[in-house]
Amino acid sequence: MQNLTAPALAEWLADPARPAPILLDVREPWEVQTAHIAGITPIPLQQIPTRGLELDQDAEIVCICHHGGRSAQAAMFLEARGYTKVHNLQGGVDAWARQVDGTMQTY
Repeated sequence: MQNLTAPALAEWLADPARPAPILLDVREPWEVQTAHIAGITPIPLQQIPTRGLELDQDAEIVCICHHGGRSAQAAMFLEARGYTKVHNLQGGVDAWARQVDGTMQTY
């Protein structure tokens, strides 16, 4: 698992030469409704063991949560299941709101 900063993810998403990653948001539905990055795939952490197969194993996947802890757990779980292109958004949506999108609500 590679850690990825919010500004680095923003650069990646803005680069048309790079294929966009799957933005796997593992927070609870109420958290996603409160604040989220556009284009996410929401799968709560506890559902990853049963729904993880929905994800393309060959795709770049960026795991996202509130501060980076749950997403790190999801990333480790996916890596243990053979996913090799897994990243963890360091600081989560909180870092995204503070460093990239100042209009995003924090909680």
